[in-house]
Amino acid sequence: MPALQNIPLASFPAEEASLIRSAVAGDPQAARQIIKIHNQRLYRLVRAVVRNNADAEDVLQEAYLKAFASLEGFQGQASLSTWLSRIALNTALMRLRGQKRLKRVSPARCLTEAAVIPFPLTSSTADPERVMAQRQLLHLVEEATDALPEAFRLVFVARVIEGLSVEETAALLDLPAATVKTRLHRARKLIRSRLEAQIGPVLMDAFPFAGVRCDRLTEAVITKLGLEK
Repeated sequence: MPALQNIPLASFPAEEASLIRSAVAGDPQAARQIIKIHNQRLYRLVRAVVRNNADAEDVLQEAYLKAFASLEGFQGQASLSTWLSRIALNTALMRLRGQKRLKRVSPARCLTEAAVIPFPLTSSTADPERVMAQRQLLHLVEEATDALPEAFRLVFVARVIEGLSVEETAALLDLPAATVKTRLHRARKLIRSRLEAQIGPVLMDAFPFAGVRCDRLTEAVITKLGLEK
């Protein structure tokens, strides 16, 4: 058992420092809370590398196992979020390199088609036509993101999807800030071009007024006209 009081977390918020110490001491609730706090960001970053939902979940589990095994040696030189993100990215990149080696050995291997990143949508009571339109649009964005070259994709996910600052993204990916800005600009340009080529068919279904909403308005008018049977 490490000397918990010696873990250098003085500069951390008290709540986070306490959480880390409790996790190091083997408290399952503390470990569970750390995972839940960071799950979405780490998943999206890992998913940006491996571009496959099943692989992303496997990589994320592996990354957490590595992180908790090393947590007692965490020096606090970066935030816990940045530290975990680096472990997750390194684990994902190792998985990707392994997949590329396997693909060279077995060129006929059929890779699973990448699925979409689960973005939060409206509640289950929302109009189904609108939910479908949202899903179509999000799917196009996800496809366009997946199609980016890896260097641009990582920057785009970190900056746009996760909302990290230029400085945070630069620290996470070990890049100069100027490089982050350049790659983000090029990523946005590539995504914009891809979406402009594909968005037309989706826009045909924009502002849907069918299904539940259509039925509700129709019946309201019928009622006001005194035509209901």
